[in-house]
Amino acid sequence: YRAALAGAGLAGVTVPTEYGGRGLSIAHDTAVALAARGMHTFEDVCGIGTGMCVPVLLTLGAEEQKRAYIGPLLRGEQIWCQLFSEPGAGSDVAALRTKAVRDGSGPAAEWVLTGQKVWTTYAHHADYGLVLARTDPDVPKHKGISMFVLDMKAAGISARPLRQMTGDAEFNEVFLDEVRVPADALIGELNGGWRAALVMLMNERVQIGRDPLSMSPPVNFTMLRELINDRGLGEDTTARARLAEVFVLERGLQLLGHKVASTLKPGQDPGPFASLSKMGAAHLARFTTQAAFDLGGAPAAAWAGDDAGAGVWAYSMLAAPALGIAGGTDQIQRSIVAERVLGLPKS
Repeated sequence: YRAALAGAGLAGVTVPTEYGGRGLSIAHDTAVALAARGMHTFEDVCGIGTGMCVPVLLTLGAEEQKRAYIGPLLRGEQIWCQLFSEPGAGSDVAALRTKAVRDGSGPAAEWVLTGQKVWTTYAHHADYGLVLARTDPDVPKHKGISMFVLDMKAAGISARPLRQMTGDAEFNEVFLDEVRVPADALIGELNGGWRAALVMLMNERVQIGRDPLSMSPPVNFTMLRELINDRGLGEDTTARARLAEVFVLERGLQLLGHKVASTLKPGQDPGPFASLSKMGAAHLARFTTQAAFDLGGAPAAAWAGDDAGAGVWAYSMLAAPALGIAGGTDQIQRSIVAERVLGLPKS
């Protein structure tokens, strides 16, 4: 799919042409994304690389890194992952304990990484990843972190998939046992990993919030309306009121997502409004799913096979709660919005 997109000139719409993209605007990119909405592709597997890793490479990567990695990423030749969270560092990512120790000096130097990551999406499929590790334990935690390109096939790396409530196994525990990476795998400045992490996290929130209808699970107003009609509730005032609430939320979030995306430029920090968009998209998925179950009544616990979207609603009830955790919890997003959008003091 990615190769076909690239062949049609539709991969990396906003990426500069010298790195394999089209160098067009966010509006062009949004148009392509909307046209592809609902298509059964492998875009989810490639999405971390194209939506999160490419922006980091464009913003902070060395010229050699941009030319080596961005083209293959856009063409779907490589799958990338993000190695941030740890058993003791979830919402507080800066508390991470994975360490990187320098071995040698000059161009031949290497970094030796040791530690454990968790909730790493598609690590078991990935060719490369962007990993955060502590390179200076003697400074405040946000200042002693660096980001590296990690070859996921390197010796010392093992990934163990984690089974989710849905039955899927997209997330992984990843163990790093004295994994060696070259000195030129460093992204940006030494001990500048926190800035790189923020660039990635903000772009992740943009990807989640830009178009709430493209999320997985893909529940939306149209599906809920079909379900209501199938259940003979098309004229029921309560059902219609719930449907109207979903419509207003959905349209509002679409407009907000487009507004956030329209202000972006390649290599630019998306800013705090991305948190508002991401938080709203997670709320919409939960709200829409709950409406379906409330209106479906007792039988909603076991959808009939001929119900509109039956399998999707059941899947969404299990999957939607995770949307308020992935990419930063709702609580973290509220704090960002309160402090950086509303200007409220820290509590």
